[in-house]
Order: sequence, then C-alpha cells, then structure tokens
Amino acid sequence: QVQLVESGGGLVQAGGSLKLSCAASRRGFIIDAYSWYRHVPGNQREFVARLSSGGSTNYADSVMGRFTISRGSAENTVNLHMNNLKPDDTAVYYCHAEARRYGRSNLIDYWGQGTQVTVSS
Repeated sequence: QVQLVESGGGLVQAGGSLKLSCAASRRGFIIDAYSWYRHVPGNQREFVARLSSGGSTNYADSVMGRFTISRGSAENTVNLHMNNLKPDDTAVYYCHAEARRYGRSNLIDYWGQGTQVTVSS
C-alpha cells in the first residue's frame, strides 16, 4: 500500500505564499509520479501540477509561473510551493501518486486525505 499525508495548508491573504508537503510511505511500491490536484465543492477535481520520477514537470495553465512542484529534502516527499496566491486558488489540495509494485508495470492511483488552502481577498 501507498499512504500519502499532506501538510501545510492554511489561510493566507491574496498575494501571499504557502508550501504544501506530501509525505509518502510506499512499502513494496515504486512511485512513478506525484501530482497535486485541487477540489472546490460543486466542481470537478482539477489537476494542478505533476512531477515524474525522471524530474519532468507539468502545470495547469492557471498556476503556471506561480506554483512549483519539487522533491522535498526528506526521502519520499514532494512539495508544492505556491506564490502570488489568488482567491481562486482556494480549494482542498490533494496529493496523488502513480505507483506500481516492484516487478509489475500496472499503475495504481493513490490519494492523500487533502489539505485546505484558503486565500482571502
């Protein structure tokens, strides 16, 4: 099993910054990529950013140039640095992992429990 635990959410004023972290426990699994998604009630879950095991990154257009996804200093952690936050960034942010068992090729999706980010105007 892969378990993902997010931290770092909170309340911030527009223009401010926050750093979200995701810590993974992955006994018996390889994680091919980490992503961050966000969800606002009434809307579909939205892709935010992705970091592959090879280091390539992808971002949603809405966060390009403001958010950065990167590996944390601790093993099996990934961070999302969010700068110049806007009220529209308010959402529950979820860490996601694409993982496979050692020796297997099929990917399995895992999700964290989410962390609330609120940006006040």
